[in-house]
Amino acid sequence: MTTLTTTSVPAGSPSTPTTSSYADRPAPPPIPFARLLKVEMRKMFDTRSGLWLMASVAILSVLASAAVVLWAPEEEVTYGSFAGAVGIPMAIILPVIAILSVTSEWSQRTGLTTFTLVPHRGRVLAAKTVNAVAVAVVGMAVAAVVGAVGNLVGSALNGTDVVWDISVSDFAAIVLANVLGVLIGFMLGVVLRSSPAALVGYLVYVYVLTGLTFTLAAAQEWFADLQPWVDFNYTQGALFEGWSNTGEYWAQLGVTSLLWLVLPLAVGSWRMLRSEVK
Repeated sequence: MTTLTTTSVPAGSPSTPTTSSYADRPAPPPIPFARLLKVEMRKMFDTRSGLWLMASVAILSVLASAAVVLWAPEEEVTYGSFAGAVGIPMAIILPVIAILSVTSEWSQRTGLTTFTLVPHRGRVLAAKTVNAVAVAVVGMAVAAVVGAVGNLVGSALNGTDVVWDISVSDFAAIVLANVLGVLIGFMLGVVLRSSPAALVGYLVYVYVLTGLTFTLAAAQEWFADLQPWVDFNYTQGALFEGWSNTGEYWAQLGVTSLLWLVLPLAVGSWRMLRSEVK
C-alpha cells in the first residue's frame, strides 16, 4: 500500500505561476462585407447550373440577335428590335439565377457552413441581394452591347442606315424593369427557400397571373381602373413600353412594389433570420 503525500508551496514562489501562461487573445475582426460579396458572387457561378445559366444568357442573346438579322424585315432592323429580342432570355434566366442563389443554401445544405462562418444571417442576405442586383445590371449591359453589335451587323448586311431608337432614359427604364424582375425571383427564393417551389412560383407569377389579371381587366371595368394600383406585372411592364413618364405612374409602381415585393421580402427575411438550419 502506498501513500500519496502533497506539500504546500508558498504563494509567490517561482514554482507557482501567478499569471496565466497564455496571453489574452483579441476577438477576431468580423468578415468584411466586401469579402462576403465576393464569396456569394462566386457561389452563384461556381456550380454547373450557375455556370451554364450564365453561359446560356450569352448564347441565347447571340441567337436572338441572329434571328433578327435573318428574319426581321428591313424596316424593323433597329436597335429596339435587337434589344427586345435579347431582353427575352435576360428576363427569364436572370431571375432564375437570383432564385438559386438563395435556395441553394437550403436545398444543398450549404447553409450549415455559411451561417456557421457568418452567424449574422442578415449580412449574408444583404450580400446576396446586392449581388442579385449587380448581376441584373451587368446582364443588361451585356444585352445592350450584344444588341448594338447586332444592330450594326444587321444594318450592314441589309444595306440600310443604322437606327438607334432607344434613348438613355428608355434604356434606364428597361434596366429598372429587369432589376425588379430579378428581385421578384429573389423574393420568392427567400420566402419559399426551395428551388422547385420558387421556380414554379416565378413562372406562375409571371405568366399565369399576368394572363388572369389582364383577362379580368378586359372583362371587368372596375378592375381595369384598379389594375395599375394592385398589379405589379402591369406597372413593371409599363417600364418596357415607355409609359413611365408621369408622377401617377411612379406612385402606382411604388404601391404595387410595396404589396408584391417589399412586404413579402420583409416577411421572408424575418423567417430566414429565425428559422432553424438543418
